[in-house]
Amino acid sequence: MPILVAAVALFVLILILKAVRVVPQAENWILERFGKFADIMKPGLNMINPLFSRVAKKVDVREGVLDLPEQEIITADNAGILVDGVVFFKIMDPYKSYYGIQNLSWAISNLAQTTLRSLMGQLTLDESLSSRDQVNSKLLLILDEATDSWGTKITRVEIRNIQPKQQIAEAMEKQMRAERERRATVLQAEGEKTAQILRAEGEKNARILESEGRKEASFRDAEAREKLAQAEANALKMVAESLKGADPTVYLLGQQYVKSLLELGQSPNAKFVVIPADIMNSVKGLLSGFNAGK
Repeated sequence: MPILVAAVALFVLILILKAVRVVPQAENWILERFGKFADIMKPGLNMINPLFSRVAKKVDVREGVLDLPEQEIITADNAGILVDGVVFFKIMDPYKSYYGIQNLSWAISNLAQTTLRSLMGQLTLDESLSSRDQVNSKLLLILDEATDSWGTKITRVEIRNIQPKQQIAEAMEKQMRAERERRATVLQAEGEKTAQILRAEGEKNARILESEGRKEASFRDAEAREKLAQAEANALKMVAESLKGADPTVYLLGQQYVKSLLELGQSPNAKFVVIPADIMNSVKGLLSGFNAGK
């Protein structure tokens, strides 16, 4: 009897230990009874029937990260590129994640790879390199809609690397180098063109200013000549009035003649100055008449 009691007590103790289950905070446990879904055990202390129930699956409800392996994709312009990425997902319904799909991570990985291959295959090489954000958005939308029946939400999708093949990379490098050289040539040509235009405009402005200067100088010379002529006219008028009707031209010619003779006499090369007597008498008469008229 003592042995039987001890055996029963031990059996009961084992049942109690198996009946008490403590679920961690970040997990939900799926409970099955007689092979059929019974309940979802939440974090904390839970009691189960250890004889007819069992924990079928321990589901981690934290956000998970799934690494997409590198794969080769042919773009729309028949260029081969190597693409890999990551998918962030979160299980919202443990029941669907376990009973709705056989292997959730494997299914998401394959779905993401095939969808990514389909999206990138519709783009050219240049578009695939420059449209990464658009591809991420489309891939997120498609995956989130497809995994809804699995009780899973796709929170984020990122294409980690897009690497063209070596031959294509070399061709792209040559193309970029040629494009940079072309841009440098264009910039240099535009600079020379601008410099020539500026020089031409400078020469044009200089010629315009020079022409305006000559025009201004000619105008001032004309004004000076006009003033000189007016002064000479006024002088002749005064001479005519002084000589009381006599021709002032003879007087002016006489003055100019005397002035020339004086300059000739003062010249270092002049030896003798001979003045005809009749001319000197005429000049003296004109000058004396002019002085008498004053």
